[in-house]
Amino acid sequence: MFNHVSADLPINKLDRVNENGKRWYLTPDGNKYPSITTVLSWFSAKAIMEWRDRVGHETANKITTQASRSGTSVHQMAENHLNNIIWKTEKTMPYDIETFLKIKPVLDERIDNVWAQEHPMYSDHLGLAGTVDCVAEFDGRISIIDFKTSRQSMIGDKYGKLEKYFRQAAGYAVMFEERYKIPINSLIIIAAISDKYEPEVFTSKRDEHIDELIEMVAEYKNRF
Repeated sequence: MFNHVSADLPINKLDRVNENGKRWYLTPDGNKYPSITTVLSWFSAKAIMEWRDRVGHETANKITTQASRSGTSVHQMAENHLNNIIWKTEKTMPYDIETFLKIKPVLDERIDNVWAQEHPMYSDHLGLAGTVDCVAEFDGRISIIDFKTSRQSMIGDKYGKLEKYFRQAAGYAVMFEERYKIPINSLIIIAAISDKYEPEVFTSKRDEHIDELIEMVAEYKNRF
């Protein structure tokens, strides 16, 4: 059983709007901030288009559709598991169950004292908003934790995905501290890899990525 910290986290919902294919969050103060996912995805768009041209758009559509569906399913199973809910398997694809079971031992052995899951937050300092996967203690240290699925190993990170994930997690760490006055410097990425039985676990620190994120936000806002 995972322990859940009884914390006063008053923000449990932020209204969202989509404009020109971009997601924005509306804060209680009336500000409209871009989604951190939207900002980071804008910088990845060129590389994604090059990949689509390389593998063919039909193949790319199949891969991205399957990856999105599987990622959503695995996220839900992880969320339920950390909420001490027995996840049902009747309607879950066998591949998704197998993928979740790769990361389950990491959840069981290294995570406890869960503060929040799928929790919306924003930062006036960054001018960003988003929804964090998980805030919990990882190896005894309060951390921003993100669950990922990937077709290929991220060791070596030649496509820059891992750096993108850490910048996103760094943004969530700033949002959490700004809203709730609880500093978080530990960032954790737990990834299930299609062709590997063991999951990949990556750790980093907020301060190693936040400056790059701030520069990206400034460039994005100048563009839009």
